Amino acid sequence: MSSGWILLGIVVALALFVFAAYNRLVALSQRVSQAFADIDVQLKQRHDLIPNLVETVKGYASHERGTLDDVIKARNSAMSAQGPAQVSAAENQLSGALGRLIALSEAYPDLKANTNFQQLQTELSDIENKIAASRRFFNNAVQEYNTGIRQLPAALFAGALGFTRKDFFDLGEQRGQLEQAPSVKF
Repeated sequence: MSSGWILLGIVVALALFVFAAYNRLVALSQRVSQAFADIDVQLKQRHDLIPNLVETVKGYASHERGTLDDVIKARNSAMSAQGPAQVSAAENQLSGALGRLIALSEAYPDLKANTNFQQLQTELSDIENKIAASRRFFNNAVQEYNTGIRQLPAALFAGALGFTRKDFFDLGEQRGQLEQAPSVKF
C-alpha cells in the first residue's frame, strides 16, 4: 500500500513539474510575441513619417525621382512584410533607401535649412533609436525562449508541445552601418 502512495507522489510531482515548465515556456513565448509587437509599433511610426519626409524632399529635389521612388517602394515592401525574417530584410532595404534620401540634404542647402525637414530628421532619428532598443529587447526575449526550450528537462517535451525555435531580428549585411547611431546634421 505504501509503495502505491510513493508512486502516486512521484507521478503528481512529475506532473506538477511538467505544468510548471510548460507555463514557463508559454510565458517566454508570449514575451517574444510582445517584443515583436513593440518593434511593429515603432516601424509603423517610421512608415507613417516617411511620406512626409519624401514630400518635403520632393519640393526641393524633384529631379531626384529615382531616390524618392526607391524610398516609397522600400516602405511599401516593409509594410507588407510578415514575420521577423521578412520584416528584417525589408527594413534593411528601407534603411538603405532612407540613408540615400537623407544624404540628398547635403546636395541641397535650402532643403538642409528647411525647418520641416530638420524636424522630420529629428523624429526619424528618435524613431530609429527606439527601433534599435526594441530590436535588442526582442532578440533578448528570443534568446531566453530558445535557451528555455533547449534546456533539460523542458527539451524533452518542448517540441512535442509545439514549442519551436524562433528567429532573431537579424540586421544581416547592414549590421555595421546600423550599429552606429544615426547622425543628424543641420
